[in-house]
Amino acid sequence: MDLRQLRYFQAIAETGSISAAAQRLNVAQPALSLHLRNMEEHLGTKLLLRGARGVKLTEAGEMLLARARRLLIDMSRLEDDIRNLGREPQGDVRLGLPGTIGGILSPDLVLAAKAQLPGVRLTISEAMSGFVLDWLREGRVDLAVLYLPATDARFRSELLLQEELVLLVPPGHDISAEIEASALLDLPLILPGPAHGLRQLLEGWARARGIRLAVNIELDSYQNIKELVERGKGVSILPLHAVAREAAAGTLKVVRWHAADCLREVYLVGPLAEASSHACAAVMSLLRELMRKQVQGERWTGTRWLGASVFDSTV
Repeated sequence: MDLRQLRYFQAIAETGSISAAAQRLNVAQPALSLHLRNMEEHLGTKLLLRGARGVKLTEAGEMLLARARRLLIDMSRLEDDIRNLGREPQGDVRLGLPGTIGGILSPDLVLAAKAQLPGVRLTISEAMSGFVLDWLREGRVDLAVLYLPATDARFRSELLLQEELVLLVPPGHDISAEIEASALLDLPLILPGPAHGLRQLLEGWARARGIRLAVNIELDSYQNIKELVERGKGVSILPLHAVAREAAAGTLKVVRWHAADCLREVYLVGPLAEASSHACAAVMSLLRELMRKQVQGERWTGTRWLGASVFDSTV
């Protein structure tokens, strides 16, 4: 097999059909089918199952796709690094962000990248943190900001900051400005669903204090959660930065914890130093510095900076 065959196979797997892949690649469909047949004969196994709705990967096909993505990414980085040796960073960098962080970072990051890294084509995709981690593992993004470190040996995770999580109540609520965690026993909660990273963190935090959260309503949308709290349908626990605007306007009330120990960590996750492209390393450095400035300039409300200004490649 060669890299061209791997690119062809990746396109077929990602589009779900040979005809769609042929259009994407601008390659004749019979030629693409021949390449696929030659790969299957070479490997001695079926890679795809053809059906009326397109193609489906076999177990061998899934394995090949995962390895092919990594090989093609590594080759692209190698080519970029050699071409750009001694020059300004150039190439494509794909960044994955949780939606709540994207709202803070994306506009400033896009503008900073255009000004400081004109040769880099930055693409930002947003989803829940768990999905972003899957994208990173599958090679769909090169870098990510996550709420948990990646345990995979292929990646390095750098703890950059902590977010304060606060109790959110309707504006007329008579609760104290600071409470103990045990006060949650008497409060009806509106929280994200069990699969959401914030919900899992809060369940663990409460369990460590002998508390069982009384969740009455489950919603993954922060905006909808805030609206229901404002209507008096319950209370919630969210990052301070996500509710700072409403708290300042008086439409919601923020309550802090006596112990100040309800926190969420934020990590910058990317490839190991030896596997990182010049462009990827430059975006990591820019992203880190932008996050530091936003925290220390109090644009990212309720956070504490834990990282360094200059990245230590041994991390």
